[in-house]
Amino acid sequence: MNAYMDTRQLAAFCAVVERKSFSQAAERLGVTQPAVSLQIRSLEQRLGRQLLDRSGRRVEPTEAGLRLYASAQRLLQLEEQLLEELESDDEGAIGGALELGASTGPGGSVVPVLLCDFQERHPDVRVRLSVSDTQTVVAQVADRELELGIVGAGRRHRGVTFEPFFRDEVVLAVPAGHALAGKTVTLEQLRAEPLIVMQEGAGVRQVIEDELRKAGTRLRDLDVRLELGLQESVRAAVLAGHGVTFISRLAIESDLAAGLLATARVRGLDPVREIFFARASGRSETRAARAFVAFAQERVPA
Repeated sequence: MNAYMDTRQLAAFCAVVERKSFSQAAERLGVTQPAVSLQIRSLEQRLGRQLLDRSGRRVEPTEAGLRLYASAQRLLQLEEQLLEELESDDEGAIGGALELGASTGPGGSVVPVLLCDFQERHPDVRVRLSVSDTQTVVAQVADRELELGIVGAGRRHRGVTFEPFFRDEVVLAVPAGHALAGKTVTLEQLRAEPLIVMQEGAGVRQVIEDELRKAGTRLRDLDVRLELGLQESVRAAVLAGHGVTFISRLAIESDLAAGLLATARVRGLDPVREIFFARASGRSETRAARAFVAFAQERVPA
């Protein structure tokens, strides 16, 4: 067996294992499907073992493939770290790309400002932020499409580790002048109000569902009139007077300051959520990602 290992073959192999598809792996790598197939065949010939089972509907690693995958990940992470270190100049300036995702609470308020300030401090870093619901961001981090995620409460993912960042208060937002504005109300009073909710997968929605469950009720027991996607959608609907909604206080700070919205509390509910950094388990971070996490933790009180 030739001991020489081509990291392009290993990258193609890992992409197929993670996506369970040659075509999706090719799309992720930006190459053609025949090119990925050729890389995998060459790797299997070099190692003298079948690494992938192609007989089912989805491509699955063989036992040998699973062993190789764990080691290949470590090797590719070391290569990524080495290349990133070499991109830095002799004075240790931070460069390269920083691709991260955020859920709509932090992604619409705290994170963009932090990223702008961070990029001004490190002008050689190219920043790309995508904003989605919590579950989507976590899945993209697990698939290594994003290096870092900043998300609220989400279902745990075995391929992702979470580190607390800061705490975010979830409030009941009502139009200015609403009968509930500034008050503490009961769940019975809330049942009489048309409620607007975010889509499944949103961190705020999961927090509210958990709080309602603790209080012995469910979201469907309330008068849910509209399910409108993510935070900007429900905010706009409440501003237009169509109902009330649970939302991150961060998302409506400017509306509260301008007197356009008000908040209420619901007795028995304490919807505070942790905002987390999400990283792919075992992935070696770039210097840009490490620097941003340290910068963010310095600027935002936990």
